[in-house]
Amino acid sequence: MNAPPSPLRRVLLRRLAALGAMLGLTALTLGGVYLFAPRLLLRAYYGQQANAAQLEKKSVVAGGTRWSYYEGGNGPPLLLLHGFSGSKENWLPAAKFLTRNFRVIIPDLPGWGESSRDPQGDYGYAAQVARLEAFAQALRLPHFALVGHSMGGAIAGLYAAAHPGEIAAVAFLDSAGVPFKENDFARAVRAGRDPFAYGDRAGFERLLALVFAKPPSIPGRIEDVFVAANGAGDHGFLQRVLASLRTPAAARALLPALPKITAPTLLLWCAHDRVIDVSAMGALRAGLTAAPRIDTTQLMDCGHMPMLEQPRETADVLTRFLLLP
Repeated sequence: MNAPPSPLRRVLLRRLAALGAMLGLTALTLGGVYLFAPRLLLRAYYGQQANAAQLEKKSVVAGGTRWSYYEGGNGPPLLLLHGFSGSKENWLPAAKFLTRNFRVIIPDLPGWGESSRDPQGDYGYAAQVARLEAFAQALRLPHFALVGHSMGGAIAGLYAAAHPGEIAAVAFLDSAGVPFKENDFARAVRAGRDPFAYGDRAGFERLLALVFAKPPSIPGRIEDVFVAANGAGDHGFLQRVLASLRTPAAARALLPALPKITAPTLLLWCAHDRVIDVSAMGALRAGLTAAPRIDTTQLMDCGHMPMLEQPRETADVLTRFLLLP
Protein backbone atom coordinates (compact mmCIF):
# COMPACT_ATOMS: atom_id res chain seq x y z
CA MET A 1 0.00 0.00 0.00
CA ASN A 2 1.42 3.37 -1.04
CA ALA A 3 2.08 5.92 1.67
CA PRO A 4 0.26 9.26 1.33
CA PRO A 5 2.44 12.10 0.01
CA SER A 6 4.22 14.16 2.62
CA PRO A 7 2.98 17.73 3.34
CA LEU A 8 6.11 19.16 1.67
CA ARG A 9 5.49 17.09 -1.45
CA ARG A 10 1.84 18.16 -1.55
CA VAL A 11 2.86 21.83 -1.38
CA LEU A 12 5.43 21.26 -4.13
CA LEU A 13 2.90 19.51 -6.36
CA ARG A 14 0.38 22.32 -5.86
CA ARG A 15 2.98 24.93 -6.75
CA LEU A 16 4.07 22.99 -9.83
CA ALA A 17 0.44 22.68 -10.91
CA ALA A 18 -0.07 26.43 -10.38
CA LEU A 19 3.11 27.18 -12.32
CA GLY A 20 1.99 24.92 -15.15
CA ALA A 21 -1.39 26.62 -15.27
CA MET A 22 0.26 30.06 -15.27
CA LEU A 23 2.65 29.09 -18.06
CA GLY A 24 -0.22 27.64 -20.05
CA LEU A 25 -2.26 30.81 -19.57
CA THR A 26 0.74 32.95 -20.55
CA ALA A 27 1.30 30.88 -23.69
CA LEU A 28 -2.39 31.10 -24.54
CA THR A 29 -2.38 34.86 -23.97
CA LEU A 30 0.72 35.42 -26.08
CA GLY A 31 -0.68 33.18 -28.78
CA GLY A 32 -3.88 35.19 -28.76
CA VAL A 33 -2.00 38.48 -28.91
CA TYR A 34 0.11 37.18 -31.80
CA LEU A 35 -2.98 36.08 -33.72
CA PHE A 36 -5.35 38.93 -32.94
CA ALA A 37 -3.21 41.90 -31.83
CA PRO A 38 0.27 41.51 -33.34
CA ARG A 39 0.76 45.28 -33.25
CA LEU A 40 0.96 45.05 -29.45
CA LEU A 41 3.78 42.50 -29.71
CA LEU A 42 5.68 44.72 -32.13
CA ARG A 43 5.21 47.69 -29.84
CA ALA A 44 6.47 45.64 -26.88
CA TYR A 45 9.49 44.55 -28.91
CA TYR A 46 10.37 48.15 -29.72
CA GLY A 47 9.88 49.06 -26.07
CA GLN A 48 12.28 46.33 -25.00
CA GLN A 49 14.88 47.56 -27.51
CA ALA A 50 14.49 51.15 -26.29
CA ASN A 51 14.91 50.04 -22.67
CA ALA A 52 18.03 48.06 -23.58
CA ALA A 53 19.44 51.22 -25.16
CA GLN A 54 18.41 53.32 -22.12
CA LEU A 55 16.24 55.48 -24.31
CA GLU A 56 13.06 57.24 -23.25
CA LYS A 57 10.27 58.07 -25.68
CA LYS A 58 9.38 61.76 -25.64
CA SER A 59 7.45 64.29 -27.69
CA VAL A 60 7.68 68.00 -28.42
CA VAL A 61 5.81 70.45 -30.63
CA ALA A 62 8.14 72.40 -32.92
CA GLY A 63 7.73 74.03 -36.31
CA GLY A 64 4.05 73.09 -36.52
CA THR A 65 4.84 69.39 -35.98
CA ARG A 66 4.38 67.14 -32.98
CA TRP A 67 7.67 65.27 -32.95
CA SER A 68 7.98 61.81 -31.41
CA TYR A 69 11.55 60.92 -30.51
CA TYR A 70 13.81 58.81 -28.34
CA GLU A 71 16.42 60.36 -26.09
CA GLY A 72 18.96 58.88 -23.70
CA GLY A 73 22.60 58.41 -22.85
CA ASN A 74 25.32 60.77 -21.71
CA GLY A 75 27.94 62.68 -23.65
CA PRO A 76 27.99 65.03 -26.63
CA PRO A 77 24.65 65.23 -28.48
CA LEU A 78 24.16 62.92 -31.44
CA LEU A 79 21.08 63.33 -33.65
CA LEU A 80 20.15 60.33 -35.85
CA LEU A 81 17.79 60.62 -38.84
CA HIS A 82 16.02 57.71 -40.52
CA GLY A 83 15.36 57.21 -44.22
CA PHE A 84 12.38 57.08 -46.57
CA SER A 85 9.55 54.90 -45.25
CA GLY A 86 11.55 54.43 -42.05
CA SER A 87 11.11 55.42 -38.43
CA LYS A 88 13.08 56.13 -35.29
CA GLU A 89 12.89 52.42 -34.46
CA ASN A 90 15.31 51.70 -37.32
CA TRP A 91 18.09 53.05 -35.10
CA LEU A 92 17.31 51.08 -31.93
CA PRO A 93 19.68 48.12 -32.53
CA ALA A 94 22.64 50.47 -32.99
CA ALA A 95 21.55 52.94 -30.31
CA LYS A 96 22.39 50.62 -27.42
CA PHE A 97 26.05 50.85 -28.48
CA LEU A 98 25.89 54.65 -28.81
CA THR A 99 24.23 55.75 -25.57
CA ARG A 100 27.38 54.70 -23.70
CA ASN A 101 29.21 57.70 -25.14
CA PHE A 102 26.60 60.11 -26.47
CA ARG A 103 23.36 61.84 -25.65
CA VAL A 104 21.42 60.12 -28.42
CA ILE A 105 18.34 61.75 -29.97
CA ILE A 106 16.34 59.83 -32.58
CA PRO A 107 13.21 61.49 -33.98
CA ASP A 108 10.53 60.30 -36.30
CA LEU A 109 10.88 62.84 -39.08
CA PRO A 110 7.71 64.87 -39.67
CA GLY A 111 5.14 62.84 -41.58
CA TRP A 112 6.71 59.53 -40.57
CA GLY A 113 6.28 57.11 -37.70
CA GLU A 114 4.53 58.65 -34.71
CA SER A 115 5.29 62.27 -35.60
CA SER A 116 2.39 64.29 -36.95
CA ARG A 117 1.57 64.61 -40.63
CA ASP A 118 -0.17 67.37 -42.57
CA PRO A 119 -2.12 65.65 -45.38
CA GLN A 120 -1.45 68.65 -47.64
CA GLY A 121 2.05 69.35 -46.34
CA ASP A 122 5.34 69.51 -48.20
CA TYR A 123 7.73 66.76 -47.10
CA GLY A 124 10.52 67.40 -49.56
CA TYR A 125 14.08 68.04 -48.47
CA ALA A 126 13.91 71.82 -47.99
CA ALA A 127 10.73 71.66 -45.91
CA GLN A 128 12.17 68.95 -43.68
CA VAL A 129 15.37 70.92 -43.13
CA ALA A 130 13.29 73.89 -41.93
CA ARG A 131 11.33 71.63 -39.57
CA LEU A 132 14.54 70.06 -38.27
CA GLU A 133 15.86 73.54 -37.40
CA ALA A 134 12.76 74.13 -35.25
CA PHE A 135 13.25 70.73 -33.57
CA ALA A 136 16.91 71.45 -32.74
CA GLN A 137 15.94 74.83 -31.31
CA ALA A 138 13.13 73.31 -29.23
CA LEU A 139 15.58 70.84 -27.68
CA ARG A 140 18.17 73.62 -27.23
CA LEU A 141 20.78 71.46 -28.88
CA PRO A 142 24.26 72.94 -28.69
CA HIS A 143 27.02 72.03 -31.14
CA PHE A 144 25.82 68.55 -32.20
CA ALA A 145 26.75 65.68 -34.49
CA LEU A 146 24.20 64.90 -37.19
CA VAL A 147 23.84 61.48 -38.84
CA GLY A 148 21.44 60.72 -41.67
CA HIS A 149 20.51 57.49 -43.41
CA SER A 150 19.24 57.45 -47.02
CA MET A 151 16.64 60.26 -47.29
CA GLY A 152 17.78 61.37 -43.84
CA GLY A 153 21.31 61.67 -45.21
CA ALA A 154 20.22 64.26 -47.76
CA ILE A 155 18.37 66.17 -45.03
CA ALA A 156 21.44 66.01 -42.77
CA GLY A 157 23.74 67.29 -45.50
CA LEU A 158 21.48 70.18 -46.43
CA TYR A 159 21.12 71.10 -42.77
CA ALA A 160 24.88 70.97 -42.19
CA ALA A 161 25.43 73.25 -45.19
CA ALA A 162 22.79 75.75 -44.06
CA HIS A 163 23.81 75.78 -40.37
CA PRO A 164 27.57 75.20 -40.26
CA GLY A 165 27.94 76.83 -36.84
CA GLU A 166 25.66 74.26 -35.21
CA ILE A 167 27.23 71.08 -36.57
CA ALA A 168 30.16 69.39 -34.83
CA ALA A 169 30.28 66.58 -37.41
CA VAL A 170 28.06 65.06 -40.09
CA ALA A 171 27.75 61.46 -41.24
CA PHE A 172 26.13 60.15 -44.42
CA LEU A 173 24.90 56.53 -44.30
CA ASP A 174 23.87 55.17 -47.73
CA SER A 175 22.69 58.70 -48.46
CA ALA A 176 20.31 59.98 -51.08
CA GLY A 177 20.74 63.30 -52.85
CA VAL A 178 23.74 62.56 -55.10
CA PRO A 179 24.08 60.72 -58.44
CA PHE A 180 25.19 57.09 -58.46
CA LYS A 181 25.60 54.23 -60.87
CA GLU A 182 22.17 53.35 -62.20
CA ASN A 183 20.67 50.14 -60.81
CA ASP A 184 17.31 48.34 -60.94
CA PHE A 185 15.97 50.45 -58.09
CA ALA A 186 16.83 53.73 -59.83
CA ARG A 187 15.31 52.53 -63.09
CA ALA A 188 12.08 51.51 -61.30
CA VAL A 189 11.78 54.88 -59.55
CA ARG A 190 12.50 56.80 -62.76
CA ALA A 191 9.78 54.80 -64.49
CA GLY A 192 7.28 55.92 -61.86
CA ARG A 193 7.14 52.71 -59.83
CA ASP A 194 7.41 52.69 -56.05
CA PRO A 195 9.66 49.84 -54.85
CA PHE A 196 8.65 50.63 -51.27
CA ALA A 197 4.96 49.97 -51.87
CA TYR A 198 3.45 46.58 -51.02
CA GLY A 199 0.01 45.23 -50.29
CA ASP A 200 0.67 41.73 -49.02
CA ARG A 201 3.27 39.56 -47.32
CA ALA A 202 4.93 38.67 -50.61
CA GLY A 203 5.41 42.36 -51.43
CA PHE A 204 6.81 43.05 -47.98
CA GLU A 205 9.27 40.19 -48.37
CA ARG A 206 10.35 41.58 -51.76
CA LEU A 207 11.12 44.87 -50.03
CA LEU A 208 13.16 43.08 -47.37
CA ALA A 209 15.11 41.32 -50.12
CA LEU A 210 15.82 44.71 -51.70
CA VAL A 211 17.08 46.52 -48.60
CA PHE A 212 18.81 43.67 -46.74
CA ALA A 213 21.73 41.55 -47.89
CA LYS A 214 20.37 38.80 -45.65
CA PRO A 215 16.63 39.43 -45.15
CA PRO A 216 15.46 38.76 -41.59
CA SER A 217 12.87 36.10 -40.87
CA ILE A 218 9.75 37.87 -39.58
CA PRO A 219 6.65 36.01 -38.30
CA GLY A 220 3.69 36.24 -40.64
CA ARG A 221 1.36 38.13 -38.31
CA ILE A 222 4.08 40.73 -37.65
CA GLU A 223 4.50 41.10 -41.42
CA ASP A 224 0.77 41.80 -41.51
CA VAL A 225 1.28 44.81 -39.22
CA PHE A 226 3.68 46.36 -41.74
CA VAL A 227 1.39 45.49 -44.65
CA ALA A 228 -1.57 47.13 -42.92
CA ALA A 229 0.44 50.27 -42.13
CA ASN A 230 1.68 50.53 -45.71
CA GLY A 231 -1.85 50.40 -47.04
CA ALA A 232 -3.77 52.35 -44.39
CA GLY A 233 -3.24 55.90 -45.63
CA ASP A 234 0.52 55.52 -46.00
CA HIS A 235 0.54 54.35 -49.60
CA GLY A 236 -0.68 57.65 -51.03
CA PHE A 237 1.71 59.59 -48.80
CA LEU A 238 4.63 57.38 -49.88
CA GLN A 239 3.81 57.94 -53.54
CA ARG A 240 3.55 61.71 -53.10
CA VAL A 241 6.83 62.04 -51.19
CA LEU A 242 8.66 59.67 -53.54
CA ALA A 243 7.44 61.68 -56.52
CA SER A 244 8.99 64.81 -55.01
CA LEU A 245 12.27 63.03 -54.28
CA ARG A 246 12.71 61.43 -57.70
CA THR A 247 12.85 64.71 -59.60
CA PRO A 248 16.24 65.45 -61.21
CA ALA A 249 16.75 68.36 -58.81
CA ALA A 250 16.05 66.24 -55.71
CA ALA A 251 18.24 63.39 -56.95
CA ARG A 252 21.17 65.84 -57.03
CA ALA A 253 20.05 68.05 -54.14
CA LEU A 254 23.26 67.68 -52.17
CA LEU A 255 25.67 68.65 -54.94
CA PRO A 256 25.42 72.46 -54.50
CA ALA A 257 25.38 72.07 -50.71
CA LEU A 258 28.44 69.85 -50.26
CA PRO A 259 31.07 72.62 -50.73
CA LYS A 260 29.37 74.54 -47.88
CA ILE A 261 29.86 71.74 -45.35
CA THR A 262 32.74 72.72 -43.07
CA ALA A 263 32.42 70.01 -40.41
CA PRO A 264 34.32 66.70 -40.24
CA THR A 265 32.40 64.25 -42.43
CA LEU A 266 31.92 60.49 -42.47
CA LEU A 267 30.75 58.47 -45.48
CA LEU A 268 29.54 55.03 -44.42
CA TRP A 269 28.06 52.63 -46.96
CA CYS A 270 27.01 49.03 -47.26
CA ALA A 271 29.07 47.47 -50.04
CA HIS A 272 26.01 45.56 -51.32
CA ASP A 273 23.49 48.41 -51.31
CA ARG A 274 20.97 47.79 -54.10
CA VAL A 275 19.02 50.97 -53.40
CA ILE A 276 21.73 53.66 -53.46
CA ASP A 277 24.81 52.23 -55.08
CA VAL A 278 28.14 52.58 -53.30
CA SER A 279 29.36 54.72 -56.21
CA ALA A 280 27.49 57.61 -54.56
CA MET A 281 30.43 57.87 -52.13
CA GLY A 282 32.57 59.20 -54.96
CA ALA A 283 30.15 62.03 -55.74
CA LEU A 284 29.96 62.96 -52.06
CA ARG A 285 33.71 62.94 -51.57
CA ALA A 286 34.32 65.03 -54.67
CA GLY A 287 31.90 67.70 -53.49
CA LEU A 288 33.17 68.00 -49.91
CA THR A 289 35.83 70.56 -50.78
CA ALA A 290 35.63 72.49 -47.48
CA ALA A 291 35.36 69.58 -45.03
CA PRO A 292 38.49 69.50 -42.84
CA ARG A 293 38.33 65.71 -42.55
CA ILE A 294 36.60 63.01 -44.60
CA ASP A 295 36.46 59.43 -43.36
CA THR A 296 35.08 56.64 -45.54
CA THR A 297 33.98 53.15 -44.52
CA GLN A 298 32.34 50.31 -46.41
CA LEU A 299 30.63 47.53 -44.47
CA MET A 300 30.34 44.06 -45.91
CA ASP A 301 27.34 41.73 -45.60
CA CYS A 302 24.71 44.44 -45.50
CA GLY A 303 22.37 46.04 -48.01
CA HIS A 304 20.74 49.44 -47.54
CA MET A 305 20.24 49.26 -43.75
CA PRO A 306 23.63 49.24 -41.99
CA MET A 307 22.21 50.16 -38.57
CA LEU A 308 19.89 47.14 -38.72
CA GLU A 309 22.13 44.55 -40.39
CA GLN A 310 25.40 45.65 -38.80
CA PRO A 311 24.34 47.63 -35.70
CA ARG A 312 27.47 47.14 -33.60
CA GLU A 313 29.79 47.78 -36.54
CA THR A 314 27.83 50.88 -37.53
CA ALA A 315 27.94 52.21 -33.96
CA ASP A 316 31.65 51.46 -33.67
CA VAL A 317 32.45 53.35 -36.89
CA LEU A 318 30.40 56.34 -35.73
CA THR A 319 31.98 56.30 -32.27
CA ARG A 320 35.54 56.17 -33.59
CA PHE A 321 34.83 58.94 -36.08
CA LEU A 322 33.20 61.21 -33.50
CA LEU A 323 35.49 60.64 -30.51
CA LEU A 324 38.92 59.95 -31.97
CA PRO A 325 40.99 62.73 -33.58
